[in-house]
Order: sequence, then C-alpha cells, then structure tokens
Amino acid sequence: MPTKNIDYNIDVAQGFGYFKNDVETQLLDYVSSVNISCGFHAGDPLLIREYLLKCKEKNLTIGAHIGFNDLQGLGYRPMELSKDEIEAVVLYQIGALAAFAKSYNLVIDHVRPHGAMYKLASENFDFSLSIAKAIQKFDKWLNYTCLDNEILERVSAETGIVVNREVFADKYYKQDFTLDFENNKYLNEEDALNRVRTISYSSQIKIGNGSFMPVNCDTLHFDAKNPNVLQLLKKANDILSPAPSNYNKAAVSGWV
Repeated sequence: MPTKNIDYNIDVAQGFGYFKNDVETQLLDYVSSVNISCGFHAGDPLLIREYLLKCKEKNLTIGAHIGFNDLQGLGYRPMELSKDEIEAVVLYQIGALAAFAKSYNLVIDHVRPHGAMYKLASENFDFSLSIAKAIQKFDKWLNYTCLDNEILERVSAETGIVVNREVFADKYYKQDFTLDFENNKYLNEEDALNRVRTISYSSQIKIGNGSFMPVNCDTLHFDAKNPNVLQLLKKANDILSPAPSNYNKAAVSGWV
C-alpha cells in the first residue's frame, strides 16, 4: 500500500477554436485535479465552459492554467515582464476562469503556470514570488502549483502561500534533480510507472545518474501531449488505493 496520498493532475483546454486535444476528455476519469487553460496560451470561452462542466460532473478539483499571452507559440516562448505585468496577466487569467466557475457554483482550488512561464517560475525566485503574490491578491486560499524545488519552498516560506509540490510522472530529470526542459522525449511506460511507485511508497525519485533522491511530492503531473498518456494513467491508477486524491488544501485549512 502507498505510504501517502498523491494527486494526479493534467492540463486541459489546450486548444482554441477547431484545434483541440480530444484525448484530454478521456483522461478525466483517471486524475483528481485538472488545470484549465485560461485563454492566453490556449483555451477559449467555449472550451473553458466545456471543461468546467466536465469537472463538475466528475467532481474534480479545478485549477487555473496560466501562461504568457502567446497563442501562436502555445505559451512556450519566453517573455520578459515587469512585476506589474506579471500581476496583471496572472489576475486576468484567474479572473476569467473564476467568472465561469462562479456561474456554475464551482470554485478554483489552485493556479499552475504553463510552458515558458512554468520554466521561469521554476528557475527564477523573483518571478515565482511575483506569481505567488498575484495569486494571493486574488484569493489568499488559492494554492500555487509548481515544480518541487528550493525556489518553491522559499516562495512558500516568504508569502505563506500553500503550495502543491509537483513532480512530473513522465519527463526526464537531470542528476541535480532539475527537470530537463530541453528534452522533449517521455519516459517509457515501465520507467514512468516505477517513478509513480517509488514516489507513492517511499517518497523518492530516480534521477539522471540512476540514484534516488527524496521528494516531497503533493501532485504528479501527466503530460496530455504524451502519446501514451491514457494507457499510462490507467496503469498508474492501479498503483494507488483507492485512487489519486487532492487533499492538500483541505488538510491545511482544517477540513480533514
């Protein structure tokens, strides 16, 4: 039996207009939280509404998936923003999703950056801190989901924001336990499932040199662009008993 509960999360609404990833809908049965794109790097009003209603139907935890204003580059191109600009793009995107959520009696639980914004937040303390402060300005109870590393811990310590420490289930890590952002390949199924097992049973991860490092993982991210993600998630669900669960916010606030 696993020694801890783990949340499985995916990104959805990663398209706009006629461009959609139809696999995303099938993935909803195997995760406990979703990050809905808010219109800057992907997503449009109809997609946002569609996935909110699907999440409501399946009782999934909802997060805002925020990115740079870059539909053409799908949010993977880096941008330099001032602190005021960072605050504005964060608040704008959370607000868009929150307006839809309120109209369907739903609430947002967390905020997760995307693409180039995620990479920069994982590597630059000041940038990540600005994101966290903007999130808190919108709602002090929102969680901040980002890569499990020292920067996220420092941001949490300075702001008091509740963080979801994220580990990728199917991407490569370097020897220093930094995510290999330049490697666009995915782990094979066996290695990815072994990662899920070691995190679930012993809170460790195997890194680039073959050794194991301890991790403080709250949520495992499965990349919806991985061509094998559906099969991977189905098998990953068999590892956890009874199922993946998002409990972090409830635990901190005293509900459990």
